[in-house]
Parts: sequence; C-alpha cells; structure tokens
Amino acid sequence: MKYKQGRYSRFIKPILGFIDLTILNGAIFLFPINLNNHYLFACYISVSWIIIALRNNFYEVYRHTKIIQVVRLLAKQLVSLSFVLYAYMGFFKQPDMGRMALAKYLIFTIVLIFLFKFFTFYFFKKFRSVLRGNQRDVIVIGKNAKTRQLINTFKNNPEFGLKFKGQFSSTDKDFSLDHCFNYVVDNYVDEIFVSVSDLSNKQINAFINFCDNNLRTLKFVPDNKDIFSKKLKYEYYDFTPILSLRKIAVREPLNAFVKRVVDLIFSSVVIIFILSWLTPLMAFLIRLESKGPIFFKQRRHGLDGQEFACLKFRSMAVNMKTNDLHVKKNDMRVTKVGRFIRKTSIDELPQFYNVFMGHMSVVGPRPHMTSLSEVYMKKANKYMVRHNVKPGITGLAQVSGYRGEVETDFDIINRTKYDIFYLENWSFLLDINIIIQTVVNIFQGEDKAY
Repeated sequence: MKYKQGRYSRFIKPILGFIDLTILNGAIFLFPINLNNHYLFACYISVSWIIIALRNNFYEVYRHTKIIQVVRLLAKQLVSLSFVLYAYMGFFKQPDMGRMALAKYLIFTIVLIFLFKFFTFYFFKKFRSVLRGNQRDVIVIGKNAKTRQLINTFKNNPEFGLKFKGQFSSTDKDFSLDHCFNYVVDNYVDEIFVSVSDLSNKQINAFINFCDNNLRTLKFVPDNKDIFSKKLKYEYYDFTPILSLRKIAVREPLNAFVKRVVDLIFSSVVIIFILSWLTPLMAFLIRLESKGPIFFKQRRHGLDGQEFACLKFRSMAVNMKTNDLHVKKNDMRVTKVGRFIRKTSIDELPQFYNVFMGHMSVVGPRPHMTSLSEVYMKKANKYMVRHNVKPGITGLAQVSGYRGEVETDFDIINRTKYDIFYLENWSFLLDINIIIQTVVNIFQGEDKAY
C-alpha cells in the first residue's frame, strides 16, 4: 500500500496552471486597458482560460511528448484566448476599452506563456536526464523487433525518465507469470510494456488483473491495427506505437476539474451553513455522555493508497479496538448519542472537511480502515482499482445496498464491482443521482446504518 506514497508529480499540472493564471491576471495592471471592473475581467479571463485549457488538453504534456505537439497545443490555446479576450468587449459592453492596450496585453501574455511553456518543457527533460529526477522504472515483456526498438528508445532518450530494468519473454525456458509479478513488486517497477504478439489472451488478462490489483501502469506494444479500440489510448514513444488502457473516466482532466469544483462548492456550503452550528452542539452532546475527543480520527487509504485521517463525530466510548474492529450490530461500544448520529449519518458530516482539504470527494468509493484494506485486497479481485480515485463520503456501492459492515466475502466483492463500475462510467449526473439517493436513504432509514 505504500508503493505510490511520497510522490508529488500530480501537483505539477495545478502549479503550472496557477502560474499561467498569475501571468494573465498580473499583466492586467501593466497596460492601460481602461477596464470598468478589474475583478470582473480577472474572473472572466481566468475561468475562460481554465475552460479552454481543459478543452484543448493544454496541460496534457507527457514525458514522451514531442516539441511539435507542444507547439500545436500552444497555438490552439492562444488562438482561443485571443477570441475570448476580444469577445469580452461585446459580452459586457465595454466600448471605452483601449483596443491598442488590449492588443499589447494579449501579445505580452502570449509571449510570456509561450516562453514559460517551453522553459518548463525543457526543464523537466533536463531534470529527468541530468538530475535523474521524476524517474519511472519499466520492464518489457516480449522479444521482437518492436520491443528492441522500444528498449533502445528508453536507453537513448534519458529525458523520458523511463529507466529500463529488465526484459522477459515467453520463449525463455524459465519464464513464468509469477516470476514477472514478483520481480515487479520486489523492484518497485512502475510501468510494464507488453508485446501482445508474445503472450496469449489468458496471459494478457493475467497482467491486466495484476496491474489493477497492484496499481501498476500497463501498456501494450501492438502487433497489428486490429487491436485498436475505444478502450485503448494510442501514443508514440519516439517512433514506437504504444497502447495503454484508458478506463478511469473520472481522472480525465475536464472530469476531474468539474468534480473538484463541485466538491469545493458542496463542502463549503455544508461547512458554513451546517457544521458551523452543528459542531458545537454535537460537542456538547457527545461530551455530556462520555469523556473523550469530539472528533474521531481514523487512518484510511485514499488516492493511490495514500493514508489520511478520516474525520467523524465520535459515536463510541473511547476504546482500544477502534482501528482493528469494525462496528457490528448492537455493538456495546456505541453510545446513545452515537447510535442516533450513526443511524442518521450525522457522524459522517465532518468528512466534508476532508473533502474541502482534498483528501476525499463527495462521491466515490468509501475508504476502509488501513487494517481492513490489507484483508479485502486478498478477497476481492481488482480491489486496488478503487484507489485510482479519491474516496467519497457516499458512493454507488453504498446506495446500492452495500453499506456498513462487511459480513461476508460476497459483500466486499460486490462493493468492489460497484466501485469499479463508478470509476469507468463516471458522469456529473451519476454523482447527482448518488447524492439524491443518499439523502433519500437517510430519511427512509437503512438496515445497516448502525
């Protein structure tokens, strides 16, 4: 579970986006544009930039991306910015705006963003090739002309940051899937490149299951054009075509942005209008019945297996088994106040603080205690796939009847199936439907809410 912990590359795109927005907003004050409302213009240009950036995949620059692709991204983004910028005068009726000053502002920001984009592009290349930072260890499965070409690409392009660790082939006398899997785990291999012509369908499926359960990235070296499908993402590493599975809908840039915005709005509303007065009230009631902290903090696994402190209103008397023993029906540890807040799900409301801080989402797979996650991953195939997104306060599995205590293996297996379905088929409307169903279930009452 500690495999991906301590990695911070996911912050690169938000930081780059923040710097671009700083350039756009800071440059406003360098030119006499004659704005009637600076705040309106700043909000307009910032929101527009984010929307067109997500639309154009402006920040989707990978270690194998070519310079011509970066130029194409810049051209699309900056042309879109030009149209949006001049549309402001018509949308908000600004006849007094200085057109020449606006043109200077546009040229200045375009040049600055252009230079910054190229600086970061080459900086990360040098960071990987010279300083050996942001490295990913890879292995190749298969021996043929294309895999040899791919291995040469890894060795001759250190700026990719892909460190070749080894090659395995089904033609080797000592080849076995278990040996490959053990090597990946023991050597902390990040990505596996599989030649589809070297393995049977059964072996390929075994690799897919292994990577799902161990949070590894699996990519394919195709042997012909028949393998292409909408489930696969097609890209080039130098001149070698590579296919990778693309099924986590909620991690697509636009989807992730929409989901995070909704999380921030939703959690802010709950914190300001509900938790602001409910927390002191719950503090009084909880302490009136039993001594101990108001909030119960429990270590749980989140995105990429990262541990975080999940917050709840304390519903049990202080005891030494809270981190090892799941709450059962008629559990003697649950207090009278605790029984009520668990039945009404009030105890879960502090998790909106987790949502606001980015540890969780409003909707997603429910996080489990760290001790239980280690058990469940052995019982449910592809259990680890659910850690590809942030955990949620509520989820599809919860509104489908798989809430609370896991009494049998059947419960966790089906919960995992619902969670994976949610990951692969996410939509904004699906989140809204789950939230509505959660509220309905609270008022109707649930048998497993104890």
